Amino acid sequence: MTLKERITEDMKSALRARESARLGAIRLLLAAIKQREVDERIELDDAAIIHVIDKMLKQRKDSIEQYRLANRQELVEAEQFEAEVLAAYMPQQLSPAEIEAIVVAAIAQSGAKSMPEMSKVMAIAKPQLAGRADMGAVSALVKARLAG
Repeated sequence: MTLKERITEDMKSALRARESARLGAIRLLLAAIKQREVDERIELDDAAIIHVIDKMLKQRKDSIEQYRLANRQELVEAEQFEAEVLAAYMPQQLSPAEIEAIVVAAIAQSGAKSMPEMSKVMAIAKPQLAGRADMGAVSALVKARLAG
C-alpha cells in the first residue's frame, strides 16, 4: 500500500468514526498533495509525499510558535493536533548516532575537506536523511565536521 493510499484509507476511517478534527487534518494533507500533483502534472511517489508532509510540519511548528507568542492556547492545541496527525505518516526518525554515521560516510564519499564543499556532502546525505532527520541539525553537523 502506498503512502497516498494509506492516507486516503485513514481519511475514510476518520469519516466513518466521525473524528472531525482528524478528518480535517487528513483532508488538508490530501489537498496539499493534490495541489502539487496538479501544479506539476505528475503523480507523487512516497518520497515526494513525505516532502509535502515535512513542509506542512514546518508550517505547523512556525504557527505554533507564533500562536504561543500571541497567547492563543486554543490555536496552539489545534496546530499541535494537526502536527501529530501529519507526523504519523513520516518515516521513523533516525537516532543521532545514525545521522552522524551517514554524515561521516557522506564526507568520506565526497572527499570534502572544507566548508566550500559542504554542498557536495549535503547532496549525498540528503536523499538518505530526507524525512528521517531535521535537515537543519544535519547541516549544523556537517558544518561542524568540515570546520574542525
